[in-house]
Amino acid sequence: MRKIIVSATFGFLFALLITFPVGLAVAQTTPVASNPPFDLKNGERVVFLGNSLFEDDMQFGYLELALTTRFPDRDVTFRNLGWTGDNVFGVARSTITNPPTGYDLLMEHLTKAKPTLVFLAFGGIEAQDGEAGLPVFRDGLAKLIDKIDQLGAKTILLSPIPILSADTPENRAKRNTMLEVYASAMAKMASERNKPFIDLFKPIQEVSQKATITEDGIHLNETGYYYLATLLEKSLGLPARTGNVVITVSKQGAEATAPVKILNPDQESANLKFTLEERSLPLPETVEAVRVVKITGLKKGFYTLTNDKTDVITASAKDWAAGVPIRQGAAFEQASRLREMILKKNDLFYFQYRPLNTTYILGFRSYEQGRHVKGLEEQNILIKWLESQIALNRTPKASVYQLTPLK
Repeated sequence: MRKIIVSATFGFLFALLITFPVGLAVAQTTPVASNPPFDLKNGERVVFLGNSLFEDDMQFGYLELALTTRFPDRDVTFRNLGWTGDNVFGVARSTITNPPTGYDLLMEHLTKAKPTLVFLAFGGIEAQDGEAGLPVFRDGLAKLIDKIDQLGAKTILLSPIPILSADTPENRAKRNTMLEVYASAMAKMASERNKPFIDLFKPIQEVSQKATITEDGIHLNETGYYYLATLLEKSLGLPARTGNVVITVSKQGAEATAPVKILNPDQESANLKFTLEERSLPLPETVEAVRVVKITGLKKGFYTLTNDKTDVITASAKDWAAGVPIRQGAAFEQASRLREMILKKNDLFYFQYRPLNTTYILGFRSYEQGRHVKGLEEQNILIKWLESQIALNRTPKASVYQLTPLK
């Protein structure tokens, strides 16, 4: 379940304009890969549609951040339409009155998003209906894919994730068996419809063996979404986000290969300076080493690595020769700021398309507060502004690393 946040007034939201440096830019895009090389073109609109697997990421922003930083030179719009407890018929969206039905709202939300690519994550709720519910699920999933096709968008299907620790072992095993049955049904339909399918079930189980990735055995926590984002990248066929750094120091100076550029190649180990030609920003989660820096040929002693004059890490010459993992620095700080912008933008959109007092603004009691619809529409100004700031800040910025002996 997504954390509840009190919706802000337009006047208060306007204060966001002073939160980030102002600049002129148009929101950009990213390439995406499924089975053929994943690619996002300028002007694409990516929609995450499903249950809590997508809605809960609005607390962390890792899925959007991953694709945004992968393609920092393209104009792509992201909208998260995940809804906790939802199924392919939009049953959880029945929050106003009938009509509109939950299915009507699902179709409305999807259509208004004007997607060019939809990530579909369903099956987790439907699996509770067991084998008997499979025909209904298949029918609903097929109709949903039909609708996406009619909108001219591509579809990528994601399987449900397993239950890791909730319930008794016996019940958990039964529930997971049924989740796999529904995942198989999705995989089969994806094959029949020539749509990419991403199996998250087994990869998530494997990740859970090395890290705590859920808050309750069912819903992913922040670490879980970090891993989910990396699994998504891998499944889309995207290459490793960053490579390791190898620098060799000798009496003749320092040498390195890309992505390293030595700024003082004639300098020995003392005060070695270099930059990294980053293809993309790192994901700001430190559960795994994003990059390992290996520097050989240093004299005995300890050396401190700084980034833009800020200490990153101190290690011995022996450790540097073996390789030291880097988990902080200017690139991580930039990625964290970028994620904050994404979260602010998504909060605005969340309260725009599903305000807390929906019944009074959009529902059968709109005669009381329907005037606030205009205020919801005006939030597009801030959403677009934040998207322009995201565009300005998603390309890695040049920064200088320096290695100096500890005295």
